[in-house]
Amino acid sequence: MSSHDVVVLDYGAGNLRSAVRALERVGATVTVTADPKLAVEADGLLVPGVGAFAACMEGLRAAQGPRIIGQRLAGGRPVLGICVGMQILFESGTEHGVYTEGCGEWPGEVTRLQSPVLPHMGWNTVELPDDSLMFHGVSAQDRFYFVHSYAARSWELETEITEPPKVAWSEYGGDRFVAAVENGALWATQFHPEKSGDVGSQLLKNWIGTL
Repeated sequence: MSSHDVVVLDYGAGNLRSAVRALERVGATVTVTADPKLAVEADGLLVPGVGAFAACMEGLRAAQGPRIIGQRLAGGRPVLGICVGMQILFESGTEHGVYTEGCGEWPGEVTRLQSPVLPHMGWNTVELPDDSLMFHGVSAQDRFYFVHSYAARSWELETEITEPPKVAWSEYGGDRFVAAVENGALWATQFHPEKSGDVGSQLLKNWIGTL
């Protein structure tokens, strides 16, 4: 099997080493770069993200991230967003009263979890959608690693012509939120597959299989 070239978009979004290692473990050739040409042309693009929505969007805009993501998706080229890298795909995010526009690939807003104890940190199960490529080989008992206080707490995209996205949900402290989305070439997870052991490796392997 020939190796797939994956770019991890380096726009100042924290430590990328675990993502790089996890991708290499499942057979990808990984480049960490902010070069728009490489990011658009790679077989796969991983958009990481930790910290505040507004800071991530600022870094992403400076690196032409929204344009890179849009250009790839227009050509059906796979993109995977992780944690805040998933959140910024929505229309907007509000943190500490600060409203920030996102990439707008999906309608909806990222808001604070309505759970008594935050952050949501640790292992949790996910309600899996049917016939999902992303979760192939994963069971409903498997646990993924989360660390976040904000999430998309509703799913608002309605599709009539195209196949509807497959949405996975999770719950913490009595509040439900979107845990992952599989939407054609655009995949995203609120959890960290690169920190989720074998089950996370399986998901990354599934993504590499689409490249």
